[in-house]
Amino acid sequence: MTSKAEFEEVKKFEKDLGQCMKCGFCTFWCPVYQEERIESSVARGKNMMVRALLAGDLEYTKEYAERLNKCTLCMTCTANCPAKANIPNIIVAARADKVKAKGVAFPYNIVYRWLLPRRKLFGNVVRFASWFQGIFLPKTQGTIRHLSMFLSALGKGRYIPQIAPRFLRQMVPMVNKPTVANETGIRVGYFTGCMTDFVFPEVGKKVINFLTRHGVEVVVPREQGCCGAPVFLGAGDLATGRKMADTNVKAFADFDYVVADCATCSSAMKDYVKFLADTPERQEAYTKFAGKIKDITEFLVDVLKLPPSAYRAVPEAKGKKVTWHDPCHLNRHMGITRQPREILKSIPDIEYVEMPNADRCCGMAGSFSIYFYDVSQKIADKKMAGIDATGADIVVTDCPGCEFQLIDTTMRHDSPVKVMHIMELLE
Repeated sequence: MTSKAEFEEVKKFEKDLGQCMKCGFCTFWCPVYQEERIESSVARGKNMMVRALLAGDLEYTKEYAERLNKCTLCMTCTANCPAKANIPNIIVAARADKVKAKGVAFPYNIVYRWLLPRRKLFGNVVRFASWFQGIFLPKTQGTIRHLSMFLSALGKGRYIPQIAPRFLRQMVPMVNKPTVANETGIRVGYFTGCMTDFVFPEVGKKVINFLTRHGVEVVVPREQGCCGAPVFLGAGDLATGRKMADTNVKAFADFDYVVADCATCSSAMKDYVKFLADTPERQEAYTKFAGKIKDITEFLVDVLKLPPSAYRAVPEAKGKKVTWHDPCHLNRHMGITRQPREILKSIPDIEYVEMPNADRCCGMAGSFSIYFYDVSQKIADKKMAGIDATGADIVVTDCPGCEFQLIDTTMRHDSPVKVMHIMELLE
């Protein structure tokens, strides 16, 4: 039987636990429930499941863990809940209590506790993986490769971008001075994230070049690491998450702003306060750090306040129809919807068209799409229908994870639509 001490993290969110009215309104919105129609897939069902665990009527079984993990944390349930019950808080906390009671299963314990926190070692492993990718995986289009069926742990048949030949930190200096005379006097720390560093370094170069051309000094601290989202939000390993958070807080201590081009990373780092602040010192440090973090679109529009004339499309996008996908972490987690649209609508040489249900989850959700790729595909298929409805040539987003998922989705559908990060779109 479980002990009351095992529910320490869930107890911190008792208000959220009791706020659910059991009305079932979340069943209409939950992307997972819409595909499975199983009560334990939706917020109400998960809330009742955690309540049963607290009451001693449920045990930490493999099925319990699977049901707890089958959530994208997209916050759609909370956004549309009449009582605004934040069940994703409960899910993250329950995952953490499960880890305290049962630990992290192999091989994820090695990945989360030994690889991700050690940036240099992680980079070497990724480099080794790139050799494997180049030798054994069939190439499809450009830098996209197709994962064979035997690689089921990464998603059966998934199309993935090729790991970059050179990582971003190998391509850019640590300090990048403004390249124009009219300097703003602003100096920012650039959080690269894992996907931009290892898979999409061209996005990182775009960010740095765009900012330096507009008078901003950009510093890329070599001490920074993974944001920790897969570890403390996905796996519930708060102890390792704190080590990663402390590393990043220290790396960016000397900057007024921390700019990121990944919505998941930005949101996760803001969540250090909520889930990882176990001491007054960490509470203070994480709160201060969260106040520095700016998504790149938020920084360009609200801090730099660039005029519309600052935005021009790259040659390949000129004359094209462009639509926008709202990453869940950008939209519902951080409330950023206006800024990317302002940028896109300012570009004179593209036609911007709003996507139906632009804020619908794409189904990526980090490790969710690895564990439950079949469900992830079904969720993504609905997103593809929204993209098709626009007639767009290009779908733009602000999260490399979403970009990863949308590339896979468009290729599965044999769609000619090109997927780009918003910074790739800008000249």
